[in-house]
Amino acid sequence: MIHYIYDGSFEGILTAIYHAYYNKEIPEQILSQDDLQESLMVRKVYIETDMEKADKVYHSVETKISKQAMKNIFYVYLSEERDRGTMIYQYLKLGWKMGKSIDGNLKNNHVLVVQNMYKKVSKEIHLMLGLVRFKELKNDLLYAAIEPDYNIVFALADHFAERISNERWIIHDIRRNIAVVYNKEEWLLTELKLKGDIELHKEEESYQKLWKQYFKSISIENKVNPRLQKGYMPVRYWKHLIEK
Repeated sequence: MIHYIYDGSFEGILTAIYHAYYNKEIPEQILSQDDLQESLMVRKVYIETDMEKADKVYHSVETKISKQAMKNIFYVYLSEERDRGTMIYQYLKLGWKMGKSIDGNLKNNHVLVVQNMYKKVSKEIHLMLGLVRFKELKNDLLYAAIEPDYNIVFALADHFAERISNERWIIHDIRRNIAVVYNKEEWLLTELKLKGDIELHKEEESYQKLWKQYFKSISIENKVNPRLQKGYMPVRYWKHLIEK
């Protein structure tokens, strides 16, 4: 039994799939080096990420299957599921046989698994687009903290770069210690771990107090149903919302 081990990157998965195809091997699993479990019955093959090989697989997926298939597998990667590499591998093997019709084959378990994961990740991205709340810091920088289930912070970047392009801002995934940083021209994804509390602008502190009072008054007047509210806005996101 063979396990391919990659470095945890999306390009690493694509490189592993390239090796499986051209070496005519069928790995039982394709796993990140961070997800290894000891087993005496497994032969581990460590795959070094190769951008050229990854690009060939990328191009092949888009041209021989579909651009949607590429989006599907990338969202599976963002899920951070332990077996995401294997899920992508099995899906693509079938996709290269079926072409763009693969996503209609929902009776196939490999397709169904990828489709379901794509929907979960996509749903959280859209949810987060409406839940991100920026706070103004003392250096006139806008800051928002999030804790998504999936690794989606960079997927929010283009949306906010278009809508608040005249401000400098940070969207910080505090669970993973990574952030998207925007400088009014372009954004980049970087590691970010705060050592202390962030310092708010004085006007921002006043604004937050007023907004909390407003939210409480509206809640009382309209008798907001907490169960209903939690259904639309999961509890784990509440602490990052100004009105709470």
